[in-house]
Amino acid sequence: MPETTLLLGGRIHSPADAAATAMAVTDGVISWLGADEVGRALHPDAEVVDLEGAFVAPAFVDSHVHATSTGLLLRGLDLTGCASLTEFLHALRDHVAEYPGALVWGHGWDETWWPERRPPTREEMDTASGGAPVYLSRIDVHSALVSTALVDLDPLARDAEGWSEDGPLTRAAHHHVRRAARDALGSGQRKEAQLAFLQQAAARGVACVHECAGPDISGAEDLVELLALSQQGGVPEVVGYWGELGAVERARELGARGLAGDLFVDGAVGSRTAALREPYTDEPGTAGVLYLDADAVAEHLVACTRAGIQAGFHVIGDAGVAEVCAGFRKAAEVVGAPALASVRHRLEHLEMIDEEQAAELGSYGVVASVQPGFDAAWGGDGDMYARRLGLPRGTRLNPFSKLAAHGVLLALGSDAPVTPVDPWRSVQAAVNHRTDGFGISPRAAFTAHTRGGWRAAGIDDGVTGTLVPGAPATYAVWDAGELVVAATDSRVQRWSTDPRSGVPPLPDLSPQAPMPRCLRTVLRGRTIFQHDPEDDELV
Repeated sequence: MPETTLLLGGRIHSPADAAATAMAVTDGVISWLGADEVGRALHPDAEVVDLEGAFVAPAFVDSHVHATSTGLLLRGLDLTGCASLTEFLHALRDHVAEYPGALVWGHGWDETWWPERRPPTREEMDTASGGAPVYLSRIDVHSALVSTALVDLDPLARDAEGWSEDGPLTRAAHHHVRRAARDALGSGQRKEAQLAFLQQAAARGVACVHECAGPDISGAEDLVELLALSQQGGVPEVVGYWGELGAVERARELGARGLAGDLFVDGAVGSRTAALREPYTDEPGTAGVLYLDADAVAEHLVACTRAGIQAGFHVIGDAGVAEVCAGFRKAAEVVGAPALASVRHRLEHLEMIDEEQAAELGSYGVVASVQPGFDAAWGGDGDMYARRLGLPRGTRLNPFSKLAAHGVLLALGSDAPVTPVDPWRSVQAAVNHRTDGFGISPRAAFTAHTRGGWRAAGIDDGVTGTLVPGAPATYAVWDAGELVVAATDSRVQRWSTDPRSGVPPLPDLSPQAPMPRCLRTVLRGRTIFQHDPEDDELV
């Protein structure tokens, strides 16, 4: 006999029935929506769940994560709150004292916020760490501070591009030391970190994550272990991407959805490695780094298109975006634009893009995996983007409205550990963009973080990521307080229902509103997170 669960007494975010207060799930699929009394009559033998007024919506999809690194941050040295160089060194010293003899893996320092405006020297690192091997990635993960003891584990770093005798390591040198640090971790430590990350994601209403792996980022073994952990159940689904040029058979061996994710065309603005057309304002001697040219981009796109799997690239700077667009044009000459569009190739971040490029990429059916948390953290006229790039260039990044207007499919994510897995905050940031006119509507942002994530992974059946009969029962239950219908302010977009959308209003997510609290996360009918009321008593 089919097993049915009947959710009653809630507010169901569904285009199928804007007034629905109840939802039935049969064998992992949504089978009915409507009113409480009708639900009881139609499903007298169902297991009943009293929602007590909670808000039920499609579960979130995070379109760009690094699971092991984020999990290690949960268990390792979290530097995201350090406000000065002195505080950084004290945190490192205290961590080493607590875990003597162990490799120190940490993340999140950002010297642009510190009064000293500089990272520590290697000598300062060695003194604070007492000779321990230390790997501490910058907030954008495109450079790292390391101790001499870690460099000694892979001396080739000293001869690699991006080596610095005294400062952060970038480029190939960074890859060497990150690999050395990763290899020092055991399989058990990696699995613990992966599980910690996936459980945290589920607790925040996320039912699926896109892992952006690669040979220089996390390694094949890490990806295989993560996918296996996901397949055991009880945690969010993991869609894996492998960032390696032309490695079609390798992707299939690993179980990756495509050769996409962090396949680097360039680096990041914070580390001054994003490839720019004009030099950095705060360091005129560099315009960043271009790792792949248009020919390499085109060759990869052609190989993946012919194999029927997604290609994709990490690209941030305007020179990098120009190279990617040229690569798409070259690939279209070989396989045709319709063939490119049919595979829905991905671009990660896509921060510095103009109107013409957005229109061109939209014509190729491109998916933009974007991170609104970047703008929330570094956008505006006084934060890191503006300091690195100057005005007005620094306030023109992440134009979500421009991408959406030209038909580029948006999928929202965190790039964890760069920004936290916090999907309601991400949706809020996409709406309340720090540059006027660059944000998108609440409905569009929410869709991009739910259904958009499934579509970005090639699941575009018209129902997945929505709450309608016939859709997989993948949803989250939220204590969201009162739903608010508010007028839209022209400058700061506030949350309201679109009367044309046919769905109830979203929770109040204006800039100062408290975030909804996740009560339950369900993936295809199976609960992967259940809120424990005793946790509230501990707060």
